[in-house]
Amino acid sequence: MMKFRFRRQGNDPQREKIKQDLFAFNKTVEHGFPNQPSALAYDPKLRLMAIGTKSGAVKIYGAPGVEFTGLHKETATVTQMHFLPGQGRLLSLLDDNTLHLWEINLREGSSHLEEIRSFILPGRASFESANAPTSVARVTVILLWTSCDMACLGTEGGGVHFVELPSLTLADSKPLFQDEIMQSVPEEYKCGKTLGPVESLQEHPQCPSKVLIGYSRGLVVLWDQSTRQVDNLFLGNLQLESLGWERSGKTFVSSHSDGGYMVWAVNSNNPRAQQPVTSTIPYGPFPCKAINKIQWRTSESGSPLVLFSGGMPRASYGDRHCVTVLQDKTQVTLDFTSRVIDFFTIHCTESEKEYDDPSALVVLLEEELVVIDLQTTGWPTIPSPYLAPLHSSAITCSYHISNVPTKLWERIVGAGQQQNPLQTHVKWPVNGGKSLSPEPRQKGLLLTGHEDGTVRFWDASGVSLKPLYKLSTANIFQTDCDHNDSLTQQGEDEWPPFRKVGCFDPYSDDPRLGIQKIALCKYSGKLVVAGTAGQVLVMDPNDEKSDHMINMATLDLLQDREGFTWKGHDRLTPNNGPISFQPGFQPSILVQCMPPAAVTAVTLHPEWNLVAFGTSHGFGLFDYHRRNPVLARCTLHPNDSLAMEGPLSRVKSLKKSLRQSFRRIRKSRVSGKKRPVVNSPASKVQEANAQLAEQAGPHDVEVAPVQRRIEPRSADDSLSGVVRCLCFADTYLRDGTHHGPTMWAGTNSGSVFAYALEVPSLEKFSEQCVEAVLGKEIQLMHRAPVVSIAVLDGRGNPLPEPYEVSRDLAKAPDMQGSHSVLIASEEQFKVFTLPKVSAKTKFKLTAHEGCRVRKVALVHFTSVSSEDYSENCLVCLTNLGDIHVFSVPGLRPQMRYDCVRKEDISGIASCVFTKAGEGFYLISPSEFERFSLSARVITEPLCTVEINRPHDSTAVSNSTSGSLQANGTRKMQSESSSLEEAEGVFEEIQTALSSPALDSPNSSADIALDTTADITVEDVKDFLVSAEEAEKNLKNMSEDEPRSPGILIN
Repeated sequence: MMKFRFRRQGNDPQREKIKQDLFAFNKTVEHGFPNQPSALAYDPKLRLMAIGTKSGAVKIYGAPGVEFTGLHKETATVTQMHFLPGQGRLLSLLDDNTLHLWEINLREGSSHLEEIRSFILPGRASFESANAPTSVARVTVILLWTSCDMACLGTEGGGVHFVELPSLTLADSKPLFQDEIMQSVPEEYKCGKTLGPVESLQEHPQCPSKVLIGYSRGLVVLWDQSTRQVDNLFLGNLQLESLGWERSGKTFVSSHSDGGYMVWAVNSNNPRAQQPVTSTIPYGPFPCKAINKIQWRTSESGSPLVLFSGGMPRASYGDRHCVTVLQDKTQVTLDFTSRVIDFFTIHCTESEKEYDDPSALVVLLEEELVVIDLQTTGWPTIPSPYLAPLHSSAITCSYHISNVPTKLWERIVGAGQQQNPLQTHVKWPVNGGKSLSPEPRQKGLLLTGHEDGTVRFWDASGVSLKPLYKLSTANIFQTDCDHNDSLTQQGEDEWPPFRKVGCFDPYSDDPRLGIQKIALCKYSGKLVVAGTAGQVLVMDPNDEKSDHMINMATLDLLQDREGFTWKGHDRLTPNNGPISFQPGFQPSILVQCMPPAAVTAVTLHPEWNLVAFGTSHGFGLFDYHRRNPVLARCTLHPNDSLAMEGPLSRVKSLKKSLRQSFRRIRKSRVSGKKRPVVNSPASKVQEANAQLAEQAGPHDVEVAPVQRRIEPRSADDSLSGVVRCLCFADTYLRDGTHHGPTMWAGTNSGSVFAYALEVPSLEKFSEQCVEAVLGKEIQLMHRAPVVSIAVLDGRGNPLPEPYEVSRDLAKAPDMQGSHSVLIASEEQFKVFTLPKVSAKTKFKLTAHEGCRVRKVALVHFTSVSSEDYSENCLVCLTNLGDIHVFSVPGLRPQMRYDCVRKEDISGIASCVFTKAGEGFYLISPSEFERFSLSARVITEPLCTVEINRPHDSTAVSNSTSGSLQANGTRKMQSESSSLEEAEGVFEEIQTALSSPALDSPNSSADIALDTTADITVEDVKDFLVSAEEAEKNLKNMSEDEPRSPGILIN
């Protein structure tokens, strides 16, 4: 008998409008430090800083909340970047030798970053010399003139080319080649050798037409572009790395590959200088590494500052990453834990001023950004309001708290301020632009657990993710974590004078310290932190320093079960005696799970003074007020031998894993053979059903989707006893008339345990013990891992958090109607009525969508139209990276969005949802992507930058418009100058495609339609030329002295 099931007819327009007001997916902002930075730039007029990355991203930062993100079309490394000061324009060079011009433009009330045009230097052999390869045209260095109308490009072949700005076209002035320079070089210096690539170009600070050109071989030339002649020659013989002018233009400094630097005098009476004024190897006399970059800054208060990167003794400290600051007899070697990419100083750039007077040093490292205050004695660091290295130690877990009370917030901020006595309170120097984002209505905390046993607290209220406080748990245990402190305690006679700077420290002395789970009650301040070696720490906030003993308890989760031997790591050994704790969260109790496996779930109920935790062996319940265990339940299956080996064990059974793999292969082959016979009656019925389904009546009638067959999981799968989730709830478990405290636990094998708890009243807490009695035990049919458990009240709303009702912070739950429990497994969502535990509704996600649930959260969505209307929904992230939103408790699908790439396993695993409809996930080890599912709650950078840009007709005619993408970057659209012509061609193509011959079902052109139907203006505009471009091309062709025009890439 053929049977058809249809869903409700059509979509309700009113419901669709409500959904539009509730849900909207946006990727809003990227928090943290850019992954793999490769270039740095600074605009002293607008006070903006730009960072380029190896993936082709461009990020511009100003005052907190002022952020711009752009992405080159080519996935190539950004090697150099230069601002056109005051114009809101940025020139970037990629390692594919292309130049790109970016602009900050005002649109719809806020500023946006857009790529305007690009250019590639023609690689013709005739440009450099007769037989030169095309690689000689590779750009090695860029100099922007102070006038911002010209850029000098130094190349690998030793030539210097001139490009007009902002049009990005080759200038009329003739390029400068080595042949022209060699005519001024004395014969004894030539020695038949080339000068090598151009290593540095520096504009004369007092004479803008003069450029200091440094070649790799060591020759430095002062070139006058207005007269096209060499003013001075500086005949260096050491390989050149960089050049830097002194402000007056009377001297300059050069750094070299031997770790030394030289000071040269510029004297018109001596056009050929053989020797420098001084030559110094700061860390000699032993061989040193090259000084990659050097700067000379004058100071009104005293001696000039010399700043350089590199130059360390090769044998002793060749692996150190350092920037040295020299002033008179004061020398400090800033020692970083990652490679130095680039640095700049923030100083006075006004031409009428006599001194540089540097105020700050900004150093971009491979893993962090460090800013040094050069005006305060001791040169302390300036705390950064953004770009914090989230991965200073690898992130192991995340936890978000919404709407943090002011009292707790102030205590956390206060504790954090006392942690950094060496930091200055000088205002953040990169403060350009103005943030237009409204002040956040509530405070949001993001907590990250790390591999080194620390928990870091971040201000996640707005666009900038600001560090607030760092909690360390390593001092509680006996470890070797204090070895790095010796670097900061240098002796007076220590050489070099290292000073450890920065917070990036990826190395953990003991992986058992890693934080796995975090729980925080925002009303009581009670914090629970659980780690890799089964340690569970219960902490309380304290505004004062404290020296005290930690109470310790051990909980055996195996319950003396026979046949199981732990083969993993040992427990962490606690320190004996009183321990000194700084203001902030201080531990009161340490509960040690045995065996010491990693904690996989934790939950807290401060009103009942209870904490529950689970591992791969079982779960426990602990009363931290009376400091005694309440419950320990082993969840191991008899065949769970892998659970006894631990994540850090090296004795895993290879034979068993191979045996299981072969069993899976054998099962798949057997199931693959069971295919229906082609001519069988059953297959004919299926074909008829399919044909009838295709001929279904109106389009608004949806056929129920075909469900995939889900194979039940074996009961003896390894790690089936892992506890995945825990929760407390005041609900009906024993009968329908009496409600009380309960605890729920879900495991990897689809088992759910529900315990009724006897919690004494507040007056009897010290007299009576908490008791737990097993009330229900549920086994899901397919044994899919239980990801989340939540109890719903009589109206289908989630139960409030502890203290919310007693302190009148939330509406009391409905205790009159029947409660229900929502159980989310990896394959489906199911609502059971309480206390009978009978199935009420369900949604089979894996059967319908072919994906598995990875993260689940209950979210409160508020309408953007009316603050009075809101809905509670279930949000889940799947292993395919998409997000599904379901109504609660009806479990009706509402929305589906693509969020994370399905290949990004770590990104999916790191995702955390907020209660207001936002979320975070790691897009790199150092960056969180923030996204919003709510149409009302969107945290995105809205800012403006005041720009004084000279009127330029070329720039106006070639300007582009852009549409804002979800991640804040701008997607470029076609140029307006050729749109009209393109639209005409586009109409002709559409006419041709809509001809009757192509509409015929028998036409052979059907195949071609698949590729031509998507032709857009973008596809044809490359063949079109505007009138201005045509005139320019004709002009170039008619010139007597032909020169190669710049190649524009639109």
